[in-house]
Amino acid sequence: MSIRERVAPSAPRVRDRLLAYLALTKPRIIELLLVTTIPAMLLARRGVVDPLLIGVTLVGGMLAAASANTLNCVADADIDKVMKRTARRPLARDTVTQRQALVFGLVLGVVSFVWLTVTTNLLSGLLAVATIAFYVVIYTLILKRRTAQNVVWGGAAGCMPVMIGWSAVTGTIEWPALVMFAVIFFWTPPHTWALAMRYKDDYEAAGVPMLPVVATERQVTRQILIYSWLMVLATLALIPATGWLYAVAAVLAGGWFLVLAHQLFAGVRRGRPVQPLRLFLQSNNYLAAVFCVLAIDSAFALPSVSALMGW
Repeated sequence: MSIRERVAPSAPRVRDRLLAYLALTKPRIIELLLVTTIPAMLLARRGVVDPLLIGVTLVGGMLAAASANTLNCVADADIDKVMKRTARRPLARDTVTQRQALVFGLVLGVVSFVWLTVTTNLLSGLLAVATIAFYVVIYTLILKRRTAQNVVWGGAAGCMPVMIGWSAVTGTIEWPALVMFAVIFFWTPPHTWALAMRYKDDYEAAGVPMLPVVATERQVTRQILIYSWLMVLATLALIPATGWLYAVAAVLAGGWFLVLAHQLFAGVRRGRPVQPLRLFLQSNNYLAAVFCVLAIDSAFALPSVSALMGW
């Protein structure tokens, strides 16, 4: 045995282990979820929100999302090893064991509940627990491998940050929070199915009946188009609770996204090569843009369109 072999540690280095645990939480997904939390909190009070409350709510939301994502990795470990897109995840590469990941995910969930209950209120803590349970049990364990409509209903878990943010400020759930929930709910299928079209073979090899696996491209893009319209209509339904800046942004961004969805559907219908990944990437930009403008509109408590028109 060489000196180098004797000196090299048998266990992964601490840094590599920490990075593996971080990867289990899927940080990029957490970032997108948190983009929707702050605007919901600002809208709840039209800008008058304690920065400390925003901070502690974001921490609790990150912990809850990290828990859900980690437990999702545990449940999907066998799938991740088969799919090229997920083959580098920690459990697929055996960087950490399933037991370690399970304990890590459960601890994060408990900490998120306690943190939100202590720093905000019990409703926010319970919503966090419900989000984790729904995502892991209903979506991952029950729906994902059984129905092509998995992301439609499973996507409800991704809508919960707006509910948690709103409840952290008000202690209740009111209609604007439900509308924001609907925006993300209808956004999820076009976003996910566009990605699944690109990685159709991966899902098929893993035995996951995503819609692009069990339906034709024309059927999939038609569904994407329908949900895109519902998403845009939901953003417009929020206008009565917002100011003029959000109203303008919702109309312009919605029109732009609908053009992309119609182009995808028209391309498939005419038998042309399409790039569904483009819609997937732009869907992230769309959601971020709409909610960022909502945050600005709410922070400055800008007057509504009806107020400016004297209605």
